[in-house]
Amino acid sequence: MTRYAEVYKSWQDDPESFWMKQAEAIDWIKPPSKALDDSNPPFYRWFPDAECNTCWNAVDRHVEGGRGDQTAIIYDSPVTNTKRSISYRELKELTAKLAGALKARGINKGDRVIIYMPMIPETVVAMLACARIGAIHSVVFGGFAANELAVRIDDAKPKTLIAASCGIEPGRVVAYKPMLDGAIDLAEHKPDFTIMFQRDQAPADLVEGRDIEWHEAQHDVQPADCVAVGGADPLYILYTSGTTGQPKGVVRPNAGHMVALHWTMENIYDVEPGDVYWAASDVGWVVGHSYIVYAPLLYGCTTVVFEGKPVGTPDAGTFWRVISEHNVKVLFTAPTAFRAIKREDSSGEFVKKYDLRHFKTLFLAGERADPDTIEWAQAQLGVPVIDHWWQTETGYSIAANPVGIELLPVKLGSPTVAMPGYDVQILDESGHEVAAGELGAIAIKLPLPPGTLPTLWGADERFVRSYLATFPGYYETGDAGIKDQDGYISIMARTDDVINVAGHRLSTGGMEEVLAGHPDVAECAVIGVTDQLKGQLPVGFVCLNTGCDRDQGDIRSELVQRVRDQIGPVAAFKQVAVVDRLPKTRSGKILRGVMVKIADGEAFKVPATIDDPAILDEIKDGLQSLGYAQN
Repeated sequence: MTRYAEVYKSWQDDPESFWMKQAEAIDWIKPPSKALDDSNPPFYRWFPDAECNTCWNAVDRHVEGGRGDQTAIIYDSPVTNTKRSISYRELKELTAKLAGALKARGINKGDRVIIYMPMIPETVVAMLACARIGAIHSVVFGGFAANELAVRIDDAKPKTLIAASCGIEPGRVVAYKPMLDGAIDLAEHKPDFTIMFQRDQAPADLVEGRDIEWHEAQHDVQPADCVAVGGADPLYILYTSGTTGQPKGVVRPNAGHMVALHWTMENIYDVEPGDVYWAASDVGWVVGHSYIVYAPLLYGCTTVVFEGKPVGTPDAGTFWRVISEHNVKVLFTAPTAFRAIKREDSSGEFVKKYDLRHFKTLFLAGERADPDTIEWAQAQLGVPVIDHWWQTETGYSIAANPVGIELLPVKLGSPTVAMPGYDVQILDESGHEVAAGELGAIAIKLPLPPGTLPTLWGADERFVRSYLATFPGYYETGDAGIKDQDGYISIMARTDDVINVAGHRLSTGGMEEVLAGHPDVAECAVIGVTDQLKGQLPVGFVCLNTGCDRDQGDIRSELVQRVRDQIGPVAAFKQVAVVDRLPKTRSGKILRGVMVKIADGEAFKVPATIDDPAILDEIKDGLQSLGYAQN
């Protein structure tokens, strides 16, 4: 039996003991007497009788333990040409002072605080300050439009908003204050006050009597101590897109979140306290919450707050510079970032310019990591490249290669195996488990492990309807995939992206793997469009590598033949559009659902998370050239 199999079996045999053992790594004000409260299924609660404080565990205990001079945060901002290091002692002082300012203005345990800020250290301070006094933070991605922010204000009903005056993108400054003012005007709920961090690039005009400048708000206030909160009390709300257009507020409880994330740092990511850990994401997304802010600090690592892009700030070598300069041991980012780097520097010339001797492991998540991208990264970096799979709702890995336990054999296209706490099953439409290697809906047997969502904010019925109704006794992930005879899981598509071609259920993800393997293709997407004869037909979109000057007709013919050779004529794959860019969210997810609506001539709402709405016109042009999107 492998070491991983032993650990997983120890959880299966006695989940209560397994999680109580992991809980010993946390500093408790009142330790839990048991792990799971299952008295009110399907609403499960972890460590509910414990009392704790997340900020204490992430900051204060490292200072008290004699490691206050260790760097907690490295801020690296190529877009402002700024670098700054913050020690754990300094982070404690900054956090306690802001927490004191919030407390002095009536923010207490259980109150909500919306944070609308870019990738700067003050954003981390704001999150920790809320945790310190038991307030529930809800970070909204900086730059979200006024209407989207207003919807979240009305749902969370915050007493205050903490914002920065602007965010900075390559080549432009995005003023946040007009969007903040617009959101407050639109929202029915009005915050008592706002705290504004002024950035030099675009200082904001403050509304007298409502807006308070960041430093002024902290003037002459008493630093706040950590307060005790219940183990099942919410640490934060994080909104994720809903199918109705109304975002879903994922709730994250304090105790289970700490226990689970602490466990992952050692067992999945194989780091030690003091190591430099970099999640190249944004604090507005779940990856930023879990692995820029909380997990690295809970474990006593140094975390990197990076304000830039994988290419263009200034070039495709930015990631390697950051890794080299700051001795990064682990990088965690989205496959999209690596596809962008590969497209600009397919031969890896920039990699050779930097000393990466301290770099040990690359982790990818956020979308399917196609084998071609993984193989390119392996060849360039010479380190393990680990795909792992999780969701906003879970907060950490459902399936991973647990490097800290043992590095399991890599199977390209698979995020490897289920982690302790997750009983992952592949189900047919009737809820029965399918045979190994068969495509089905991926579901997780209840209860979900510590740190996952216990419900949605103020919406218990919607929680059940959204996740638990399709397969009673299971959490429905919304992903489709397979599990092989070795227990390796492969995520093939969102359930909605499994298409039905003349009665054959086919994965668009499988076709994307084939397209991505073509040497001229930098990035791709496959969608299913409506067809009167066959029900649905696949249509491919490809972005070519920078500098590719081959005839596009030849490339399209080769791509059609590749799918025919590797998947078969059953796929009926005959149409490919070459485009410059694919429409994505700011976190890098391709907006396939929107592309399908354009192809089928249906009305759609431009998602608030889209990186650049203008790309949709190019997609429409590409579809029209293939005979679609004519309405």
